[in-house]
Amino acid sequence: MNTLIKRTLTTQPKPRIVFSGIQPTGTPHLGNYLGALANWARLQDPDVVTGTSSINYYSIVDLHAITMPQNPATLRQAKLDVAATLLACGVDPKRSVLFEQSRVRSHTELAWIFNCITPVGWLGRMTQWKAKMEGKGMGHAQVLADESLTTGLKMGLFDYPVLQAADILLYKGTHVPVGEDQMQHLELARDIAGLFNKTFTNVFPKPTAIVPPAAKRVMSLRDPSGKMSKSDPSDFSRLNLVDTPQLIQAKIAKATTDGIRGVSFDPVHRPGMSNLVSIYAAMRDIEIDEAVKECADITSTKDFKNRVSDAIIVKLQPIQSELVRLQADEGYVRKVLDDGAEKAEQVANKTMEEVYKAVGLR
Repeated sequence: MNTLIKRTLTTQPKPRIVFSGIQPTGTPHLGNYLGALANWARLQDPDVVTGTSSINYYSIVDLHAITMPQNPATLRQAKLDVAATLLACGVDPKRSVLFEQSRVRSHTELAWIFNCITPVGWLGRMTQWKAKMEGKGMGHAQVLADESLTTGLKMGLFDYPVLQAADILLYKGTHVPVGEDQMQHLELARDIAGLFNKTFTNVFPKPTAIVPPAAKRVMSLRDPSGKMSKSDPSDFSRLNLVDTPQLIQAKIAKATTDGIRGVSFDPVHRPGMSNLVSIYAAMRDIEIDEAVKECADITSTKDFKNRVSDAIIVKLQPIQSELVRLQADEGYVRKVLDDGAEKAEQVANKTMEEVYKAVGLR
């Protein structure tokens, strides 16, 4: 073999294995798009610095969705709607594996095995569980021991971080796109991977976070101290990807700002204005400083909000058009999910054979 070719083959970086999931609950909003979905599409391309390619697994995590009560018919339709939205946002089934979590049963099988080695204390420290325990005035072990204090709390809520770890490690994920609020869950996945490898044999890598830029974190339009959220009771707190141009204009017009003239970026003293600047920059795919320069001549908040609305409408128009087309072709969306589940299951089965042998089940 030619020496140069041999050297090239041996130094070719291994592809990243990327895993990420989205719950089929509620319409994805602009924060979901900028914080996750647009990033999912970008991760399909080789890294511009290293040239490293990615093998991408994107899952509609319906098993996580049922930790809260769901209407079965609504859930089934929501999964198709989210799949269509992901495709409209640029997820390419030729370059990524898009599938429903529940279609690959190894997710729950691996979660059970992880449950058998994961210390309860690790889960008791998880932020979401601790938030549920606030005000009890007791340690989580004491709370768990008192049935009167856990009325209404389900085991799925306590244990879902272990399922998240199984989601990632089932595909031997090396990179996970996460926001800062999910870092603790990724650390748990890393800890579980290390514990399994130490207890049995080296099977799982420790995944690394891919954190989106700070400018891509979109805050609530009504309360810019908090993130844009599907769970906020006010629809005017968020920009849904399916909002009409008229509704986008109305929401931005009512977005919280301040009485200061001009456009500037100061998240501490001007959180509302800074949120809109961030959104504008993201919609124009430019840096914050450039966005501020572009709007330097604007003194009226109303005029700036109009410019932000226009940028959002232009950015979302092709996504919305493609979404309408996909929703009219449900058969294609179902086939993408079927093909994705088949591909994911092939990889999952190989991992589980390793796991079963390591544990002694084979």
